[in-house]
Parts: sequence; C-alpha cells; structure tokens
Amino acid sequence: MALDPKLLAILADPQDKGPLYYIEDENCLYNPRLKRCYCVKDDIPVMLIDEAMNLDDAENTRVQNK
Repeated sequence: MALDPKLLAILADPQDKGPLYYIEDENCLYNPRLKRCYCVKDDIPVMLIDEAMNLDDAENTRVQNK
C-alpha cells in the first residue's frame, strides 16, 4: 500500500530536514543526500536515525536507479 501523498509532502529526514523519497517496492523512505533509508512498517514510517539503514555506494546507486 502506498503512503498518503499528504504525509509524504510533510515528512523530512530527522537529521538534515530535507525531503525523502518513497520507494514503494522496497517499502522505505530514501534520503539520497545521506545515503539512508527509513523502513515503513504497517504503513507507518519509522523515522528514527538509529533504526535507519545506511547504504554503501553500490546499494545507494541501486536505489537511486529505481
């Protein structure tokens, strides 16, 4: 299930306060500036820096090409 566009419009990365991009097939919110993904569990974004996944360069390139 896709996240509500209104929610996506107001969500920001808790560290750099920039926009996030929803990757529906991986069910995560992506921050290309910090190479970080936040999981979405049960349609609720988990916006905790400690629980985010930091991507290495190869993974970051793969996600950016989606």
